[in-house]
Amino acid sequence: MFGKRSVTTRTALALWLALAASWAQAVELPDFTRLAERTKAVVVNVSATAANADAAAEPGEVPELPPGAPLDELLRKFFEDRQGDGFPGFERDSLGSGFIVSADGYIITNQHVVRGGGRIVVRLSDRREFDADVVGNDPNSDIALLKIEATDLPVARIGDSGKLKVGEWVMAVGSPFGFEHSVTVGVVSAKGRALPNENYVPFIQTDVAINPGNSGGPLFNLDGEVVGVNSQIFSRTGGYMGLSFAIPSNVAMDVVEQLKASGTVSRGWLGVYIQDVTRDLAESFAMDTPRGALVAQVLEDGPAAKAGLQPGDVIVEFNGEPVEHSAALPPLVGATPAGSEVPVEVIRSGRTVTLNVVLGELPEQPAVASQPAPSAPPAPPGNERLGISVAEPDAAMREALDLEQGAVIVRSIADGPAARSGLQEGDAIVMIQGVRIRDVEHFNEVVKSLEPGSTVPTLVHRRGGPLFLPLKIPAP
Repeated sequence: MFGKRSVTTRTALALWLALAASWAQAVELPDFTRLAERTKAVVVNVSATAANADAAAEPGEVPELPPGAPLDELLRKFFEDRQGDGFPGFERDSLGSGFIVSADGYIITNQHVVRGGGRIVVRLSDRREFDADVVGNDPNSDIALLKIEATDLPVARIGDSGKLKVGEWVMAVGSPFGFEHSVTVGVVSAKGRALPNENYVPFIQTDVAINPGNSGGPLFNLDGEVVGVNSQIFSRTGGYMGLSFAIPSNVAMDVVEQLKASGTVSRGWLGVYIQDVTRDLAESFAMDTPRGALVAQVLEDGPAAKAGLQPGDVIVEFNGEPVEHSAALPPLVGATPAGSEVPVEVIRSGRTVTLNVVLGELPEQPAVASQPAPSAPPAPPGNERLGISVAEPDAAMREALDLEQGAVIVRSIADGPAARSGLQEGDAIVMIQGVRIRDVEHFNEVVKSLEPGSTVPTLVHRRGGPLFLPLKIPAP
């Protein structure tokens, strides 16, 4: 009996040890040593010298370090030596990274690394240095393509960024603060991130440590494929704080192919101003759930106008791809060639409508001159139902706010429905619940006819551009 019990105990112990080993193997972190060794040769250091100190500056390039912090004096001296004294007219270096995409010397980096012009030097992992020419650059995606005169170079393997999954391990290689071929690792935190003033790139967010000098370097998956180009960080100090953003490889390679072919990048253009659909706006448009891109303005003679899109339409699908948030639309449009005819599905007055749009080519962004705020006329009698007073805009106001015929200007606002909806003094009210406002008298008539307790979409123009606001009409 004792012997049988011992055998049973030994068997159970062996089983437990096997399970423990299996669990340990399951939670074991990846070994990045082979990956770092395999990919090292394709990563380069990029240095661009510009005559204008401001031109080559990378945002947040000098980190704020607490007094007495390790390497504080070393890093400060390093930056002082590299950057000059920060006044225009002094040469300075912009430090970045890049990676080789062809054996004959094509290299990808960030546009902001080389935007200052001047001499660009590429340093390989074997310490050879080459002067580089800019084949082309694209500010909208922050991608630049360089060329050096070399042959038989190691080439990076390009992966499919569309297959990335949140939580997947990734590795960055670059030259943070000039320390070449530094390796940092982390996971994909999110996909399809939209950043302020970055409309055409659905960024990959990671928690990989990225610092000034990493810009333009590759983001690798565990198979050693480039799935992103490290581009930006969110930081209060100029240093890493856990929020890093990379340009997806699919976006970068599309740009690179166009730059190689013509030196420029062509993007599709729809010709609309859009905003996100909030819960209140969804209610005002009789939508069950907030989704899509709300059209706030349709540009005259643009592709959308010719196809029949209207302010107040909510774009929920573009060329067969769902549009859950407004930020998803610009990358979809930009990635579609100009001249393409694509179906655009919108929600209009509670119904689903499909329009066929022939995309134009994205024009250069026009410069907008700053204009002083027009002087306001005396405030007229107010609209008590909304708690505001309005006036008709003069010629200067129409020009400043890009107004066509009609509309009224909010001259004063008190606590009430209008203020709670987000209306501000100086806003031009253009449309309420689909009705174009002609003048003050018409505005008061429209407001009087609104159903008590309802939420109605209200289109306004303000200096930041057109937008819809959800206006809640008070119950009696």
